[in-house]
Amino acid sequence: MSLQTIPSDSAEPRPNRPEDVQATEAETRLRDDIRLLGRILGDTVRDQEGADVFDLVERIRQTSIRFHRDEDRLARRELEQILDGMSIPDTLRIVRAFSYFSHLANIAEDHNNIRQMRARSASRSGGAGVLAGTLANAKSAGVSASELRKFFKGALVSPVLTAHPTEVRRKSTMDREMEVAALLDRRERVALTPEEADASDEQLRREVLTLWQTNLLRRTKLTVLDEVANGLSFYDYTFLREVPRLVNALEDRLEEGGEQAAGELASFLRMGSWIGGDRDGNPFVTADVMRGTLRLQSSRVMQFYLNELHVLGSELSIAAHLADVSEELRNLAERSPDTSPHRSGEPYRLAVSGIYARLTATAEMLEVEITRRPVGKGAPYGSVRELQADLDVLHRSLISNNARVIARGRLRLLRRAVDCFGFHLARLDIRQNSAVHERTIAELMDAANPGMSYLALGEDARISLLTNELRSTRALVSPFVKYSDETMGELNVFHAAAEAHAKFGSDAIPQCIISMCKGMSDMLEVAVLLKEVGLVHPSGRSAINIVPLFETIEDLQASSGIMDRMLSLHDYRRLVDSRGSVQEVMLGYSDSNKDGGFVTSGWELYKAEIGLVEVFERHHVRLRLFHGRGGSVGRGGGPSYDAIIAQPGGAVNGQIRITEQGEIISSKYSNAEVGRNNLEILAAATLEASLLNPRQSAPRREYLTAMDELSNLAFKAYRGLVYETDGFVDYFWASTVINEIATLNIGSRPASRKKTRAIEDLRAIPWVFSWAQCRLMLPGWYGFGSAVEQWIADHPEKGMPFLKELYKEWPFFRMLLSNMDMVLAKSSIAIASRYAELVPDEALREKIFGRIRREWHSCIETLLDIMGQDRLLQGNPLLERSVRHRFPYLDPLNHVQVELLREHRAQNPDEQVLRGIQLTINGISAGLRNTG
Repeated sequence: MSLQTIPSDSAEPRPNRPEDVQATEAETRLRDDIRLLGRILGDTVRDQEGADVFDLVERIRQTSIRFHRDEDRLARRELEQILDGMSIPDTLRIVRAFSYFSHLANIAEDHNNIRQMRARSASRSGGAGVLAGTLANAKSAGVSASELRKFFKGALVSPVLTAHPTEVRRKSTMDREMEVAALLDRRERVALTPEEADASDEQLRREVLTLWQTNLLRRTKLTVLDEVANGLSFYDYTFLREVPRLVNALEDRLEEGGEQAAGELASFLRMGSWIGGDRDGNPFVTADVMRGTLRLQSSRVMQFYLNELHVLGSELSIAAHLADVSEELRNLAERSPDTSPHRSGEPYRLAVSGIYARLTATAEMLEVEITRRPVGKGAPYGSVRELQADLDVLHRSLISNNARVIARGRLRLLRRAVDCFGFHLARLDIRQNSAVHERTIAELMDAANPGMSYLALGEDARISLLTNELRSTRALVSPFVKYSDETMGELNVFHAAAEAHAKFGSDAIPQCIISMCKGMSDMLEVAVLLKEVGLVHPSGRSAINIVPLFETIEDLQASSGIMDRMLSLHDYRRLVDSRGSVQEVMLGYSDSNKDGGFVTSGWELYKAEIGLVEVFERHHVRLRLFHGRGGSVGRGGGPSYDAIIAQPGGAVNGQIRITEQGEIISSKYSNAEVGRNNLEILAAATLEASLLNPRQSAPRREYLTAMDELSNLAFKAYRGLVYETDGFVDYFWASTVINEIATLNIGSRPASRKKTRAIEDLRAIPWVFSWAQCRLMLPGWYGFGSAVEQWIADHPEKGMPFLKELYKEWPFFRMLLSNMDMVLAKSSIAIASRYAELVPDEALREKIFGRIRREWHSCIETLLDIMGQDRLLQGNPLLERSVRHRFPYLDPLNHVQVELLREHRAQNPDEQVLRGIQLTINGISAGLRNTG
């Protein structure tokens, strides 16, 4: 927060290569931006809180640097003395100062990423964006434009937004931060006059001061509909405009080969959502909440269409006596309720007014709120196809009368948006735990068959009973039986899903996901429940995809066998065939990691995909994988492009769905330019994995064997610590902020599935989040170091050279280690040692933290050896500098958090102590970025 905010890199060698020069220039400009924002924040702190607080911030920062760099014991004691001597109000001021610096540094980094992205695009002769590069590679590989069109016709790329509670920022602070980002962007792109520059500086200071005086923390708990509203804001920021632009730009790229007559490109990019439909462990997602979610989604997209039509009407001022129009356009204009004499000779405006009137009537019919009113009454559209047909009339008339350039403007984007978003905006998945479905079916079956105990039946008996029920034309639910609240709640949700299909179309809710799917009966139970509301028909037709979610290590290992038997079952196979012979399978990264550790989770997911590909090819059914990835590496996070490219052969096959969760949503999609780039990355990786190297990831047998052995060793080490060490649960709850995280109002869902302290019952998000806060990041690396050491001891003839070969030749292994590299770079064993001291049992503390410390050192040593690096992130200098720059502001928050945890757990009654802890959680999350 002074001119010395960023450590000097002047000792580094001067670059010679052009790309190195460009990187150095970008680094300098980033440093300038951080210094600018840091100076403004420093001035704000001094003005608002006084010079003493500002000086204290600087003293803590300098001492923290010494402690982190050298694990300096003297610096540690000095830091403890400073922190012990602070009052609680001063502590809160310090925490807010360091937290806001992390937030402002993130803005500067994002701005720098955009700057570099634009520079790369400008210098790329083939055009802007990663997708353009992939298309060029496809062309070089001999893939024609017509083949690419055919690929995209059957392709699906779907980011699915979830409300997983890892975004700690309030929308109010995010809005202010976006204003700061917009000001930085304008300073970059526009040559400001001195007066404008002064005004820009003042506006920056105004925004930073507003931030300083805005609550970082939510005072109340979010409702599900609050989460829906927050999720919808990203459609305004990015999706509503950038999704259509991306698809249209790709269409233009394919037409460069002279294939204009080939027709329009299929809209392969579809947005999905769990927000308002994910009931697994969230009792607040009810049928009424789901109905409210669908209305909010539809309201957002209908308002967007109406706004675009309003502007389009003003743009299409084409006079009939100056330009020809088609007969069908004249007919459309004649049906318009617009009787204004000012538009009597302007058929396009009249046609748009008619479309506008019908669309407002449609919104009224769908019971969704809009703010605009039409110039007259119109009949509601019966389906989105009817709206598309009217827009197509405008398009064809312009094209046929030599006005193609006009047709390619706002009208083209609107037509594409309607094709992508319909009347529903996002495809909402409904999800529930298999245990809830089981209890619901048991109650229905036992009531319909007196004397039966469904829960006492074995798996085969259940399968037989459920398949017979699927063929039955009678209803299972009786109006004369009083069912439990849980069962009625589940039935109400399925009825609401059927209503949504009738109201908004089948794309409104296309998937029903079964969490913790462990067998065939789990899937058949859902099919029977869907039959009760008419979404599955006894004849073997289904209006919805039934999607198993395999989450634990054991379930992943069983997944291909379960799906083999399901696809062999005649009554279920009919349902799959009715869905175009496509079956979606979801894989859970979070719970598998908590269950078996990072290495084993990654490996079992990879093996499960290999097994599923083989099964589906044998049954001639198309496999679509849905990847349940979190933001952190411990929950399957990491670069999306690398993750898709590293999939085993046949696992992508043109279709992929991926969850986007928590803080990752805002980091990827709150800026339109960054959002567009991230959408391109998903599309490009899907194309490359499917067309350019569909079988490239078939590694040698000895690679698979070695990975199996490494996984088993890592699994043993991880389970040995987490599940088999006496006292580990006590250590975890004492040495992390797990209790305090539950007090944050960052989501509507409870932190645990059951009211116990057991690791098994803890949700994966707070598990990973807690380890991130104490800077150990244990779920992202533990077990790898000891596994490698033991493997080398068992295979001295292969040893380290073989593992280096694995890293060089196998994308999966390379991605695994790259993610660990990033996680370990953000960790700090010195800071983690301070959290360990919160464990009151000294013997337990030494036993467990000693093991963790040894494994941490072992993991870094073996990782660097395999990757051929001298230090962490050596191969990613931008990220390395980013992490290094953050430590002086991140580390003090950890130190303060430890002191506040001591106070809180010593029953200090001051409510500001807990508030201080919550503020440190916010600041640390901002500094680490991908924490949950």
